[in-house]
Amino acid sequence: MEDFATLDGAFTLRQAVPADLPAVVALLAADQLGVHREAADDLAPYRVAFDAITADPAHLLLVADDTTRVVGTMQLSFIPGLARRGAMRAQIEAVRVHEDVRSRGLGAWMIGWAIDEARRRGCALVQLTTDKRRTDAHRFYERLGFVASHEGMKLAL
Repeated sequence: MEDFATLDGAFTLRQAVPADLPAVVALLAADQLGVHREAADDLAPYRVAFDAITADPAHLLLVADDTTRVVGTMQLSFIPGLARRGAMRAQIEAVRVHEDVRSRGLGAWMIGWAIDEARRRGCALVQLTTDKRRTDAHRFYERLGFVASHEGMKLAL
């Protein structure tokens, strides 16, 4: 896909492969909210989801690695819609960067890549949701130009 060089190393952003799944789940489980809802000891449900995501060209499951390990992940989905004159939109989900490599520009570069890919695919907008308790994430996304223009709602099933 693409490489990103930093002062202290280089990162590669690429599509995830099955061997990346344990590291991706570990990243999801290693944050303040994921620790309560993810279960890295049972990968079976994640494998089902991984297979569905990677089989559908409207979804990209991406990982950033530093040649030795996966240090970041995100999912990028492309959603057709009738609103906004039939606009395609990109949805960014599950962005995680390993705590050891935060504040080096990797997360901003990953989001920048996602925005560029959305433009390349003709999307009219990029959207994401972030939990109200993730105040650091809010500042991060606002710094990248995202605006909290809508109130999101979810219904757990």
